[in-house]
Amino acid sequence: MKAIDLTSVFEHYQGLWVAFTDSYQVISADKSARKVFDEAKQKGYTEPILFKVPEENVPFFGTL
Repeated sequence: MKAIDLTSVFEHYQGLWVAFTDSYQVISADKSARKVFDEAKQKGYTEPILFKVPEENVPFFGTL
């Protein structure tokens, strides 16, 4: 699996839920996961990837 750099997502969306496309482009962002999911669905994305952006940038090593 190819590494994904989410640095710009962290810088812009700290503490928020975001919805991604399959290519990890942000579709929607909000404090509410439900709002993010509903907005992504309204935009036509049937299976968005939801991710809670952490408040602090903490190193992570591993696989998903």
